[in-house]
Amino acid sequence: MSPKTEVNGSKGSPSFANGTYKSAVGLALATAFILVWIIGAVGILGADGDPADLMYLVVFSVGIGGAIIARFQPQGMARTMLATAVAQMLVAMAALILGQQHLPYMSVFEILSLNGFFAALFLGSARLFRKAAREAR
Repeated sequence: MSPKTEVNGSKGSPSFANGTYKSAVGLALATAFILVWIIGAVGILGADGDPADLMYLVVFSVGIGGAIIARFQPQGMARTMLATAVAQMLVAMAALILGQQHLPYMSVFEILSLNGFFAALFLGSARLFRKAAREAR
């Protein structure tokens, strides 16, 4: 289902004035910003500048690519955020397979909990986008 196409009496552009949609976008962008900030400041998988952190480019690619494919429509964005959360956890699994937990300052718990936290935020955004899609019908 597509969102309402009437904005202030003009037809043709999707209505993104929905407060739930704005909250979903805000949560998704805040999550991505905090993820980039932590990676840049101290690194997530290892020390600052560890090449393993480059795996997070997959997470950002899924989010950006999915948003473009979905044309920022709420239902498509909900799917995109779900895929982004899955990509986040796949990065954690790849880090464990590569043995990042054997570094002296990393553990399995730290890798899974930190990545799980970000995945949960992306899932929260997906839920809000889904709610926005239902409200737009």
